[in-house]
Amino acid sequence: MSTVEKAQQQRPHFRRVCRYARRSDYAVGAATAAAGPAFMLLWERLSPSYVGKGGFAPIMRLTAVIGLTGGFLQFYNRSIFRFYGFTENQREREMDMREMVEKVKRNEPLYGTSTLTPYMQGVASRNSRYAGVWLHIIPWFNFVNHDQHGIDTAKYYQQAERELEAERTGAK
Repeated sequence: MSTVEKAQQQRPHFRRVCRYARRSDYAVGAATAAAGPAFMLLWERLSPSYVGKGGFAPIMRLTAVIGLTGGFLQFYNRSIFRFYGFTENQREREMDMREMVEKVKRNEPLYGTSTLTPYMQGVASRNSRYAGVWLHIIPWFNFVNHDQHGIDTAKYYQQAERELEAERTGAK
């Protein structure tokens, strides 16, 4: 069986995307963030601007902010692509199954609770659908808890039933 499953979630919440990130995502994000300032320092060494401390420091701060933003977006993009099933996502599917089955066992809502009306949850859902694909155009994150993720949640309930049955029969 392939380790990539199509569209685990089409609209993952911001916290889940960050929580499910891998070490390699952090490493690539950090390297991307550091690349801008590193190249700026290298360029200044190869071809000095002679602006002095007062002129170079603000440019380095701006380069650092742009680098950090780019690094975070690269980190987020790598993680969210696994939710969409664009890259290998076996680990994320297992984590998702464990997390959701535990929520079913505790009788909690799968995707959290929201203070928004169902209509506004739908608006937020439609606005954030596949937003990660267009992250390079406009960063758009899903900060809203809603149940409109485009997946069949029956698999979580079935797995929870199997686990509870196994616990019950194993306890006798």
